[in-house]
Amino acid sequence: MTDLVISRNFPADPATVFAFVTQEKHLTDWFGPEGMTVADHQLDLTKTGAWRATMMNADGQKYKVSGEVTDVSPPDSVEFTWGWHDEQDERGGNSIVRIEVKSDNKGGTEFRLVHTGLVDQESADNHNVGWSSSFVKLERMAK
Repeated sequence: MTDLVISRNFPADPATVFAFVTQEKHLTDWFGPEGMTVADHQLDLTKTGAWRATMMNADGQKYKVSGEVTDVSPPDSVEFTWGWHDEQDERGGNSIVRIEVKSDNKGGTEFRLVHTGLVDQESADNHNVGWSSSFVKLERMAK
């Protein structure tokens, strides 16, 4: 198994960034790589329980991912399981995503994503590309 850690700094305060990361009304604006939209979802990370999202690219291809929110500790962290679905809507293996936010002591936020249990380095590299692209959209929101 392989783990991925991505760190960013955002100019917005931690409470704002945490809201962007967890609240459904904000998640659909940044969740998924650039060029993707969230076509269908149950995407509320403010409480424990099931979540799902179907992302769609400009060509109409859909990519479904789902899991369970297992821990929410406002305004510091949220943790959830992550599993992609195949063309028959069968959910694949589980990995775990943890997002942590804390003050940078300058009015902004230190942001960290830890994605553990990825099957191999190729999967970690692919997720790094996807998450990093998503965080470009999140950064625009957190200015």
